Amino acid sequence: MLKKIFALIIFLMCMFFPMSARAGEIKFVQVTDTHVSKENQYSQEALKAAVKDINSLDNISFVVFTGDNIDPSKFENLEVFLKIINKLNVRYYLVFGNHDVFKSGGVSKKRYLEIVRSHNWFYWPAKPNYVFKRGEFVFIVLDGAKEAIPGTNGYYKQATLDWFDKQLTKYKKRPVIVFQHFPILPPTEDRSHKVYKPEDYMAVLKRHDNVIAIVSGHYHMNKEKMENGVYHINSPSLTAVNNPYKIIDIVTTKGFSPMIYTQLREVEAN
Repeated sequence: MLKKIFALIIFLMCMFFPMSARAGEIKFVQVTDTHVSKENQYSQEALKAAVKDINSLDNISFVVFTGDNIDPSKFENLEVFLKIINKLNVRYYLVFGNHDVFKSGGVSKKRYLEIVRSHNWFYWPAKPNYVFKRGEFVFIVLDGAKEAIPGTNGYYKQATLDWFDKQLTKYKKRPVIVFQHFPILPPTEDRSHKVYKPEDYMAVLKRHDNVIAIVSGHYHMNKEKMENGVYHINSPSLTAVNNPYKIIDIVTTKGFSPMIYTQLREVEAN
């Protein structure tokens, strides 16, 4: 009897609250600070284990690598990294970290992306800042890495913030998730890793109410905090103990605050 009543309730909910108007859901994976090097076999094995594990999961929309994908910034390290992640069964997206690019060393942001596209014809982003969409969700990749003189402090240039502001205006009626390497809300008081002039970034956020989450790495720490309606997700390095990566599941329902679920999943590097 109870099963019949429950089934009737579900039926009525579907009748009066169509799925498209009721909720949107997406599940994706964040992998950060892999620090892959041709000379560092452990970094390669950790990434291989993560790729294999991700491929075993169901309903993953995409994978985002939130910076420090290689270390140091060399062509051969990028090629090793790409050879491994090209075995993913889903699309991937890349963010620049402070160890990824070094212009005077030959690996500029432009050249980095050219190499990525030469190894994966389906990888379309040609600029460090870009937008992609999945269902009702809008994802913005925001670049804060310095390529001329790389350093541990992030720098979101004014031109980047102006572009960010325009995208948030353009997609003002849709939930936005931001991917970046340098967290705007640091998980620790370590000033050596902070963002330059974070108040400029925060000023952009205050003008909009459609950013629901900002996902970052850089600090090699696992910390999450809600501030002013934005859920700041900071994740540990894949090369940390137990080789963790993060599964993020987001559900939006009209008239309610978004529900964001995260799960650290561990793999074992051989």
